[in-house]
Amino acid sequence: MDITHITSLLGGVALFLYGMSIMGAGLEKLAGGKMQGVLQKLTSSTIKGVIFGTLITGVIQSSAGTVVICVGLVNSGIMTLTQSVGVIMGANIGTTVTGQLIRMADISGDSLWLTLIQPKTFAPVVAFIGCIFYVFLRNAKKKNIGQIMLGFGILFTGMSLMDTGVAPLRESAVFQNLFVTMTNPILGVLVGVVVTVIIQSSSASVGILQALSSTGLVTFSSAIPIILGAHIGTAFTPLLTIGGSSKDGKRAALIHLYFNVIGSVILLALIYAVQFTIGIPMWGDVMNKSSIANIHTLSSVCAMLLFLPCSGVLSRLAMLTVPSSVEEAQELSMPVLDERLYKSPAVALQQAKNAVIKMSRRAARNVGLAAPLLLKMDEETVSAIKVRENLIDRMEVEITNYLIKLTDQELGDDESHAVTELLNFVTEFERIGDYAVNIMEKAEELHDKEASFSESAKKELQLLDAALERILALTDEAFENDDTQKAAQVEPLEEIIDVMVERLRDQHIRRLKDGVCSIDTGVVFLDVLNNVERISDHCSNVAARLVGTSEGDDYDSHTLKSLMHHNPSKEYSLMYEECCKEYLTPLAAMEKEA
Repeated sequence: MDITHITSLLGGVALFLYGMSIMGAGLEKLAGGKMQGVLQKLTSSTIKGVIFGTLITGVIQSSAGTVVICVGLVNSGIMTLTQSVGVIMGANIGTTVTGQLIRMADISGDSLWLTLIQPKTFAPVVAFIGCIFYVFLRNAKKKNIGQIMLGFGILFTGMSLMDTGVAPLRESAVFQNLFVTMTNPILGVLVGVVVTVIIQSSSASVGILQALSSTGLVTFSSAIPIILGAHIGTAFTPLLTIGGSSKDGKRAALIHLYFNVIGSVILLALIYAVQFTIGIPMWGDVMNKSSIANIHTLSSVCAMLLFLPCSGVLSRLAMLTVPSSVEEAQELSMPVLDERLYKSPAVALQQAKNAVIKMSRRAARNVGLAAPLLLKMDEETVSAIKVRENLIDRMEVEITNYLIKLTDQELGDDESHAVTELLNFVTEFERIGDYAVNIMEKAEELHDKEASFSESAKKELQLLDAALERILALTDEAFENDDTQKAAQVEPLEEIIDVMVERLRDQHIRRLKDGVCSIDTGVVFLDVLNNVERISDHCSNVAARLVGTSEGDDYDSHTLKSLMHHNPSKEYSLMYEECCKEYLTPLAAMEKEA
């Protein structure tokens, strides 16, 4: 290998990682409910996931590429960890298509079909089409599609560039001899692993083995360990992508590794156990291209069948390797909404209420995680917010559908009113979650521009965050316990937050005029203030509904908030004064310092 091949290898790695990044970003933007719904149907069972993974890998000709995409989907929350297991197992079967094609065509690739399906052929075309979509089209959906295609093309162009960088190794006599001189099965597996890791493709490793079969030196005894080692080697490429991934993204990559390692070890042990006991008649026979391709496919199918009845073992191993805290496990579980409880509407309503409580906690948690990102960026926190937001969106759909179906039952007036109120609460909490994501995106924008707030702006945001955290805690507690006294404390705090937002907005505009803050930070700061104001408004809506319900069905929440402001109670005035001392007094001191 000369310097040109080394630079090609490094450039290929860079393009591979960059392509994965922008493709994942495009998938997140495009995803929404439709993609998630399609993936849920296609991967609703492990066997469906296996078929899906096999087909996808058969098309793109790379099990590593499929698993990398799978990691990106899991990392984005579009696909669950459980759904990914079947896809990952199917990827190993799909990658054997290359060997089956090689057995029907010459290894040189003179076949037009063989040429067309190779990533180095179609990836630049996909990238070009994606570039046109992304640069020239204004429609947001089409631009997102273009970004996905561009990322896909760059990813596989990077893999092709890596392939070019290591091409001289394939022609090396030393490299080739590694394939045919191994009699020790452990050494054979190691050769398969090392070669596949270097050339980034188990299909290419098996292809080399097929090409060398014409020498008459490749026997069943030497080829089988190498093929199984190639399975293990291909599992290392996705591990390159998990640096900034969520915990579930890391687990998906580890599932691929465990599946290949454990499956290959068990198969190797079984094969040698048979050979040493009853013997395998063709053990010393010379292999041709067809037999090598068949062994490659058969070993992948056998590994899949081995784990199919106990696919949960793989996800549990990944969970043990990358464990979740008790809090995380509780937070990221989907609530159970049993339709059999429709016969008891009161019980069904309580079940729905418990689900909405979980939803409110998760929305508040995302706000609590998003705000500190404005001061210090953390990629793992960003990933956690995205996963939780996706879960909130799914909960909104499931809870709403559950409540709508409940209305088909014979409900009393109180129960009908409770269903209506719960539907309103679901909307309020979902919107709070959306605004948390908006704040996170503003933090990312600030980080991407390598900008930061002034020290005075940081102090102001910390004070505002404290008020926001308190109003969310009050709202959640009031909603969870149907506590109207707590709910009544929300509105005066919301009024204080409105005052804070207005004063902070004026203060920041003065900083912009004085040149203390840049335009970039100024725009982000003002957008954050708008999102904080919206979050407090939704908290106010929830609290007012709780108080209004206790006053009677005819009590409109907006009317109630108006009465609170214009004819405040003693409790309202006391809470307002307390919040003034806690938040407005320190803010006044900050304004004097500025």
